[in-house]
Amino acid sequence: MNRKEILAEADRLTHGDREKNYGSALTNHQRIASLWSTFLQTEVTPAQVAICMGLVKVARLIETPDHLDSFIDLAAYASISGEISTIE
Repeated sequence: MNRKEILAEADRLTHGDREKNYGSALTNHQRIASLWSTFLQTEVTPAQVAICMGLVKVARLIETPDHLDSFIDLAAYASISGEISTIE
C-alpha cells in the first residue's frame, strides 16, 4: 500500500462507520478530553487526545513495525488533530 492509499483509507475510516458510530471527530475528542481531564486532574484538549491516540499507535508500531492498520490509524489521528487544532 502506498502513501496515497494509506491516506485514502484513513479518510474513509474517519468519514465512514466510525463517524456514524461515534459522532463527529470533534465531539468525540471533546468527550474524551473531558473524561481524561477529570481523571488526570489537568486540562486535556481534544487536539491533545488525538495526538495521544496517535502515540498509542506509535507504541504499537514499536512492537509490530509492519502492522499496516497502525500506520493508517496514525495518519487518521494526525489529520483529526490537525483539523481540531484549526477549530479550537
